[in-house]
Amino acid sequence: MESRSIFANLSPLDHRYSICEPELFEKLSAYLSEEAVIRSCARVEEALLVVLIRRLAPADRRDGLAAAVTGVAESVNPGEVYAEEAKTRHNVRALVNVLKRKVPPEAGPYVHLGATSADILDTAASLRYREATRRVLLPLLVDLEEALVRLAQAEADTPQIGRTHGQHAIPITFGFAMAGYTSRLGKCILRIRDRAADLRGKLSGAVGSYNAGSLLVPDPETLEQEFLAGLGLRPSDTSTQLVEPEHLLGLLLEINTCFGVIANLADDLRQLQRSEIAEVREEFSETQVGSSTMPQKRNPWNAEHVKSLWKAFAPRVVTFFMDQVSEHQRDLTNSASGRFVADYLAGFACAVARAVSVIGSLAVDRAAMAGNLRRAGDLAFAEAVYVLAARGGISDAHERVRQATLRVEREGRPLREVLAEDAALWKTLDEGLRRSVGCDAAAFFSDPARYTGRAASRARDAADRWKAAMAGLRKELES
Repeated sequence: MESRSIFANLSPLDHRYSICEPELFEKLSAYLSEEAVIRSCARVEEALLVVLIRRLAPADRRDGLAAAVTGVAESVNPGEVYAEEAKTRHNVRALVNVLKRKVPPEAGPYVHLGATSADILDTAASLRYREATRRVLLPLLVDLEEALVRLAQAEADTPQIGRTHGQHAIPITFGFAMAGYTSRLGKCILRIRDRAADLRGKLSGAVGSYNAGSLLVPDPETLEQEFLAGLGLRPSDTSTQLVEPEHLLGLLLEINTCFGVIANLADDLRQLQRSEIAEVREEFSETQVGSSTMPQKRNPWNAEHVKSLWKAFAPRVVTFFMDQVSEHQRDLTNSASGRFVADYLAGFACAVARAVSVIGSLAVDRAAMAGNLRRAGDLAFAEAVYVLAARGGISDAHERVRQATLRVEREGRPLREVLAEDAALWKTLDEGLRRSVGCDAAAFFSDPARYTGRAASRARDAADRWKAAMAGLRKELES
């Protein structure tokens, strides 16, 4: 086959991103490249060939023939398969012809016997996507989750103003904010593991009813199970010519959900790097340039990169749904679209890898967080005042506190001063704080960090829980 400069390729994944993440793309190539497609199909054909020989060949020749064809898949060159396909105009038959030339003549009749193209293609796809998920995507996601765990633990007690609708809300801790993503991502990771483990294969023939297999053996379902067991797969419960598409769809949808969590995380971190917030900062090397004209710029480009990849790839979920639909037992309307699953997985992996670098090197400016919390003023305590006043028996507590906040805005005075003018309200507040927080109202208003609820403990609990879960998953992936 011709060699081509990567800069002559069409997909950004094959030039720009392969240069940025060379090790990642080498790993992905083993499962998602066109070479991987051909080699996985050859591996499936070999597994079927060995099972058929052991079932159908003369008893005195079975062991020898099985040994002779074992490993034949490794000898298949994608170039020769493509050359054969130029003549056959059929990819699977081209592979079959190449394999027949590589096995002993006595084994030739058993190559692809009883199988239809989708038996090979769908089984090989399940094999590739399961292995890509288990060996590349999941370890990468575990890296990201563990980085989030460390961040949540380190910043569990770091006070930060909470925000809703882009507005200051009430105090939290930065570790708590990160623990939320830790939990969301961790759940996705475990579901991705489970979905990948549930990918299926088939050997049920041209329409899924084992017609050809029934001519070969009295128990074609058992033959199918034996064939797939050699590949570590289970059969589809009831297939047509295709494996039930919902198995792969379930995996892709869970990955897309995970992609959304990571994009949300990246967007939050991007916003926290705004000049007027400046609570965190991505790593920025001494030689790095933020703008071609403004030398002072330090853009949050990695977080933006993650979100941009999500924008490019997440909408492909629509195509995954569309590939559920195939007329009767099969048509070819998923033939082209199905090939782009590999691009989607590679794009997702690139986003995860970039998120790992963002979280792993994130600089947290605790002084800036404290400053923003102070600038939020004691309006951040309005909720606490309302709750304690209502708990103390003031029925119109919410309205009285709301009116007080309006005075704060009009008069430019601290909330505590305005509240103190309402003696009954202030007395109720003071008593409630002594009982629930252990300090009087004056002390409470002097330190916004006092009102963070269970944020710190919830952050530590989540970090501990997901640290243990990821340690278990990493051990499982390494076994």
